[in-house]
Amino acid sequence: MRRRDILVFPAAALSARPRTIAPLGEATTFHWEEQWDKPFLHPIRTISGTVLSRGYPVAPLPGEQQDHAWHRGIWYGHGIINGQDFWREQGREKTSRLIPDGKPRAGKNSVEARLAMTAPGGTRLGTNIQRFTVLDRAPLRFIDASISILADQGQALTFGDTDDGGFAFRLNDQFREDRGALLRNAEGKEGTKNIWGKPARWVHYEAAVEGTRAGVAVLDHPSNLRHPTQWHARGYSLCSANPFAAKSFDKNSVTDGKFTLDAGRELQLRYRVVIHDGPLDSAAIDGLFDAWAKT
Repeated sequence: MRRRDILVFPAAALSARPRTIAPLGEATTFHWEEQWDKPFLHPIRTISGTVLSRGYPVAPLPGEQQDHAWHRGIWYGHGIINGQDFWREQGREKTSRLIPDGKPRAGKNSVEARLAMTAPGGTRLGTNIQRFTVLDRAPLRFIDASISILADQGQALTFGDTDDGGFAFRLNDQFREDRGALLRNAEGKEGTKNIWGKPARWVHYEAAVEGTRAGVAVLDHPSNLRHPTQWHARGYSLCSANPFAAKSFDKNSVTDGKFTLDAGRELQLRYRVVIHDGPLDSAAIDGLFDAWAKT
């Protein structure tokens, strides 16, 4: 991790700031409504308009699985930061929140949001800045994500070792492994038993959707902490890039995945989401990774 300058802004009246949504072209919408504990992108659409994310809980669809209400489209969170849970959502007396600190800055195809990392009692632990940019290169759609975490409240931030966390997506039920979806990683491994918890430059989910192949791959930038990251890649259409879960992924590991960000420092993580119509093979994803990794 390299040293970065941190800008500290005056504290805002966070609870008084309205939450709303910001469309990013035809690709998706950035949500930060008051009802949600953290912001997210939803739905996830291909260039042709096919929706790959599940509807629940934003816009539930008949017959779909309704588990883990905090799995919404594309989002970032972590289950243990200074002992607080920024992943699960179990009521605001238990779960921490990412609260908008000022109105997000949105353009036609991009958005940037500054978020207060707030514990259940109202204590601000740090700042999370999320930036998303959509790039369309038919038949591919890219969403570039930058997640910056600032220890700007006079204390260090310690990320605990847990598999519940990371930069994540949740797709619809057609991307379940038990319904025929293909889950694979950059190391040539397939299936959740072979890719869960394993380090890889990218992970890819592909399935037949509305009669044609489509899918989502997430690429882990080489500048990221502990690249290539490990993956919380589950067979029920959840996947997250998570560098903080060594023992959670492997009970026999001698390494503890926790990481401490010293006070006054910043951690930046970069990811590229590749959304595709039609099939996309591993060689093509490797090429996309190599080109993006140079940026």
